[in-house]
Amino acid sequence: MVARRRRPRQVNIHEAKTGLSKLVERAEAGEEIVIARAGTPVAKLVALAPDRAPRRLGLLDGRFEIPDDFNRPLPDAVLDAFEGLP
Repeated sequence: MVARRRRPRQVNIHEAKTGLSKLVERAEAGEEIVIARAGTPVAKLVALAPDRAPRRLGLLDGRFEIPDDFNRPLPDAVLDAFEGLP
């Protein structure tokens, strides 16, 4: 059996303005709402994806050292290889 994708609900701008809070609730529940002007779709109201947890800073603190010459220029042979030169 093939799952059918449900068509998004389409509302006109006036309906969207007067019922915005209800439309937002429906979007939060996973429904896509298309807003149309004179029957032409112009915008889509959808729920935002949840924010990912912030990355923890300092996770590898003290586990490795950056060498003193880390920022020195690369040798010409390495630069030539990046540029495809022999």
